[in-house]
Amino acid sequence: MGEHNRVRIIAGRWRGRKLTFPDRPGLRPTPDRVRETLFNWLQPVVAGARCLDLFAGSGALGWEALSRGAVEVVMVDSDSQVVRNLKEHSKQLAPRGVTVLQSSALDYLHGPAKPFDIVFLDPPFRQGLLADTIHRLESGGWLAPRAWIYMESETGLQELLLPAGWKMSRSKNAGQVSYNLAERQPTPSETGSHTEQSPE
Repeated sequence: MGEHNRVRIIAGRWRGRKLTFPDRPGLRPTPDRVRETLFNWLQPVVAGARCLDLFAGSGALGWEALSRGAVEVVMVDSDSQVVRNLKEHSKQLAPRGVTVLQSSALDYLHGPAKPFDIVFLDPPFRQGLLADTIHRLESGGWLAPRAWIYMESETGLQELLLPAGWKMSRSKNAGQVSYNLAERQPTPSETGSHTEQSPE
């Protein structure tokens, strides 16, 4: 694999570590600059968080979260080569709380739900996957009372209808990529047992 098939962990316990990933259709790691901005946004909430990386690909978002103190990350991808690569890195890094699963995002979300504090959504471009995914996350019970959902797409999300109780917290563009962080607000029936910090 060439240098272009590597991602670098930016900060935390694995700062500077480079990880390889396979050449696969639609696999497009989130650029360093975008990841740095995203994790600056998430800095108040990532330590101790349970995270779901639904279109894991290179694993750049999941590994970065773990490096910065997330307590658990579930990485899901439908590609067998990608999953094999992620499992190899898991063995190398020997992190606790890592689960790597081969599944499509929607198939996974039709399984038994457990709530996550942070969800990363970086699907292949031009396949229309975001809308169904975010609504399944909400309706299926996959989100903690206060959760953060990162969404990356090839175009802006201004016309994407977010579920009730979600609000767009941050939005930026880098070239042809739009990256956005939404906040899920607790519903009146949900307890306030989760820490209610907001990225500044």
